[in-house]
Amino acid sequence: MRTHTGEKPHSCKVCGFSFSYKTTLIRHMHTHTGLKPHSCDMCDASFSQKGHLLAHMRTHTGEKPYSCEMCGSSFSRKHSLNAHIRIHTGEKPYSCKICDFSFRTKYALDQHMRTHTGEKPYSCMVCSSSFRHKQTLVVHRRTHTGEKPYSCTMCDFSVPHKTALVRHMRTHTEEKRYSCKMCDTSFFKKSEYSAHVQTHNGEMPHICTLCDFSFNTKKQLTLHTRTHKKYSCTECDSAFSQKTTLVKHKRRHTGEKPYSCEICGYAFSHRHSVIVHMRIHTGEKPYSCEVCGSSFSQKDSLVSHMRTHTGEKPYSCEVCGSSFSYKSVLVIHNRTHTGEKPFSCKVCGYSCAQNANLVVHMQKHAGEKPYACTVCGSSFVKNHLLVAHMRTHTGERPYPCTQCGSSFSHKTKLVSHMQTHSKKKHSCKVCGFSFTQKRSLIPHMRTHTGEKPYPCTVCSMSFAYKHSLAIHSRTHTGAKPYGCEICGSSFAHKHTLVIHSRTHTGEKPYLCIICGCSFSHKPTLVKHMRTHTGEKPYRCKVCGSCFTQNNSLLIHMRTHTGEKPYLCIICGCSFTHKPTLVKHMRTHTGEKPYRCKVCGSCFTQNESLLIHMRTHTGEKPYSCTVCGSSFGQKPSLVAHMRKHTREKKNIHSL
Repeated sequence: MRTHTGEKPHSCKVCGFSFSYKTTLIRHMHTHTGLKPHSCDMCDASFSQKGHLLAHMRTHTGEKPYSCEMCGSSFSRKHSLNAHIRIHTGEKPYSCKICDFSFRTKYALDQHMRTHTGEKPYSCMVCSSSFRHKQTLVVHRRTHTGEKPYSCTMCDFSVPHKTALVRHMRTHTEEKRYSCKMCDTSFFKKSEYSAHVQTHNGEMPHICTLCDFSFNTKKQLTLHTRTHKKYSCTECDSAFSQKTTLVKHKRRHTGEKPYSCEICGYAFSHRHSVIVHMRIHTGEKPYSCEVCGSSFSQKDSLVSHMRTHTGEKPYSCEVCGSSFSYKSVLVIHNRTHTGEKPFSCKVCGYSCAQNANLVVHMQKHAGEKPYACTVCGSSFVKNHLLVAHMRTHTGERPYPCTQCGSSFSHKTKLVSHMQTHSKKKHSCKVCGFSFTQKRSLIPHMRTHTGEKPYPCTVCSMSFAYKHSLAIHSRTHTGAKPYGCEICGSSFAHKHTLVIHSRTHTGEKPYLCIICGCSFSHKPTLVKHMRTHTGEKPYRCKVCGSCFTQNNSLLIHMRTHTGEKPYLCIICGCSFTHKPTLVKHMRTHTGEKPYRCKVCGSCFTQNESLLIHMRTHTGEKPYSCTVCGSSFGQKPSLVAHMRKHTREKKNIHSL
């Protein structure tokens, strides 16, 4: 009777919904509790109602008990048959209250309503993209996993969704399902057929709301609307035809990067960039070169690669006429003419024309050296520096001179060497020295004329070269622009920093060919070689003594001049040699830095420690030539020798 009276005495205490029967209320409560008491024995799926389980079982058995009397199609569920019958009857009982569109099923209406509400309930857990339909999300996920479940049986071509496979199969069967009844033209796609038909009936249903132009197809209208740029950027006055394009553009100014990679955390301003980036992790390279078989993760990369085969260079410089295969290379090249340096370091203000150069520069501030030598452990900011360094270990010299056969480890050294073979057009009229370039001859002439056109504004010293003045100016300003990234020491000259860095890396590139000793500084090797050759090029003009080093000569000259430039600030004593002053200062400070490891005695000088160690080792390196006695210290030998000289005097007196 309740079906006639409409009475519903059983109410849900959670949502207030009422039902005519208690059993219906019990089933309804399962939607709140999540209880699914009916389980499938074949796939472990669970359901809240027994009827749903029975319908599900038909997916395993293949049973389709509901048949259409008009076309014979069969269905596993009755509501699927009811929806199908509406295809024949044309009935569309579910209408949209906003735009009056009608649909055969409630599900189709629910999906349509999301076009008005903007609801996208299905979100991707990888890139946070949202979709209106669950199936669209399933297809989208394959862009991250690289899954392509639909394969062509004729050519092994694989695609992520079924519709793409259907279109592809038509390229083998040459099937064109949609034929025009007026001109017999056939088409693969229904959308192409519909657009074609409109060319016969003159119908142009797609109207531009801005200028009232009409078009046959929606695609033509979309292309046309881009000629209208309604959306302007307030930062740089750029204009766009679509609001979404403006939103993406604004991220260039704000720096916003809302799309993140869940694997490595990298952030991007565009969703498509995340999809392309994910291929780094999945290894997917869907674009292949038909010439050499190389694969690429982006279509643009394939297009650019093809130019290596065709030799095409479509991007030309309007200033100098140089051509390039890539537009980005042309943009960078143009900056050599304009002087533009758009990439600036926020730490020190350094500017450069390329972002790659800024990235390398920032590694200097961060102390990052990602390229490490596997032989000696030295690290480098750039990969090409590591490659060049490895040649010091391998001895590789990949740059040969085509004229004399000499080989070089660096290209720059080969370029410098080639100038020795090239015809030297510019000769010095004074000494006959020749140069390949006139600009090299001009500063050379100053060595003869004595001209020094670059004066120092502080001390009035003048210099023949501009770079010499720049280096000299640092003695006044105290500027030390070259800093060590390891210990923080600063230097006025770049080459001094290079030499200092070897104290950290342990690199000693200068090798003695006689004894195998290696040195970090070339002048040190030159001095060392004199121990083998016996050369003493520095001669004292007073007494004729010769020395291997200029510094030794300067110290020696003080024995003639009496100069003692190193003054003790405590007692006023002066010394000719700085190490002597250092030793003297220890008499005031009491410092004894040299400690005996055997007995713990400390000494002010290293020489004193060496003499002391002989009391432990028993070493006596000083021997008497008369009686053979040995001594640990030279003064002891001298005192001993006096005994022999006194004996000789006594013998002569007798």
